[in-house]
Amino acid sequence: MTGVVVARRGRRPAGSGVPLTFEVIAETLRERIRSGGLRPGDALPTQAVLMREFGAASLTVQKAMTLLKQEGWAVSRPGKGAFVAHHDHAADDADDLDSPEATAPATGTAARVDALERALAEAAQQIADLRGRVEALESGGGRRGH
Repeated sequence: MTGVVVARRGRRPAGSGVPLTFEVIAETLRERIRSGGLRPGDALPTQAVLMREFGAASLTVQKAMTLLKQEGWAVSRPGKGAFVAHHDHAADDADDLDSPEATAPATGTAARVDALERALAEAAQQIADLRGRVEALESGGGRRGH
């Protein structure tokens, strides 16, 4: 072997310190939020826009958005897109911009409420989809086994 490090797709070599593309996208959006370029309630750029801006694949952009949602920086509104979450962090505390609180989303009650609202909206959408499928089956093909 020649000593060349071969990394699997989507993985960085151990200890390389080089962020993956989805991490770069997520950090860029976090910085836009921190700087006020994107404000709470603003729509985040669409997947197509981010794919063009970063030269990234669809799955890479989706991973970045999933990360932002998991961290509390973004929320999804079914049928409407992704939006900047309402934070109670950082921008208010300009004295200590290097503190973790200054760069991380809220982890208190507001973040938990946002997470629960997202989960509830997703569950309601799944129930509606299942209800529609059941109604289509009941009205379309007759009853099997009766």
